[in-house]
Amino acid sequence: MNIFFITPFPNTVKSFMESSMIKKAVDKGLVNYKILNLFDYAKPPHHNIDDYPFGGGTGMVMKPEPIFNAYDDLKTNLKNLKSRIIYPSPDGKVFNQGEAKKLKNHDSLVFICGHYKGVDQRVRNELVTDEYSIGDYVITGGELSSLVIADSVIRLLPGVLNNIVSAETDSFESNLLDGEYYTRPEDFRGLKVPEVLLSGHHKKIEEWKLKLKQDKTKKYRPDIWRKYNKS
Repeated sequence: MNIFFITPFPNTVKSFMESSMIKKAVDKGLVNYKILNLFDYAKPPHHNIDDYPFGGGTGMVMKPEPIFNAYDDLKTNLKNLKSRIIYPSPDGKVFNQGEAKKLKNHDSLVFICGHYKGVDQRVRNELVTDEYSIGDYVITGGELSSLVIADSVIRLLPGVLNNIVSAETDSFESNLLDGEYYTRPEDFRGLKVPEVLLSGHHKKIEEWKLKLKQDKTKKYRPDIWRKYNKS
């Protein structure tokens, strides 16, 4: 998969993409990424990427020219590929595991990282194919949101995780939150592993795990619990 980031803060993206499981995916050649520094596509000599909004109001808006210029630079990379142009935004569609599964089937993902009051609407109208929100809150810029989405997609690619079955049992894969996990030692400072997990009785263990998932989902995510009951 090819992933492109259009951002005024390339170091934020690079530090993440060169760490942990994502770096392994890059090293294996499963993911190729490129960062386009938005300031490189702004007009000299000042290289401004933002300006005041028409019609008044507080804050600044990211200019369309640098973003369109950066995208134009990518067109040859996207030719004949299944691509999605993603703009993370608080007013976008809520991102979830289902959306991650859809995105992993594409050849290329392009992330436009917004800042300030956002980007000029013409960028959203003409370039963007998907707008996602990662939650009901606002953060400083689109880099973190883009990386959250990219991470959730990359880990689903074949060969990235050592055991893809592990990913298939994560939260949200079956309309249930994930359960509890324990490892050695069996007794840590008097805190013991539940006996059922040591019993070797696989059916009872699976029943125990399912009950935990159901109880947790019902308590913390009643919206998901309702979907589970209908399935």
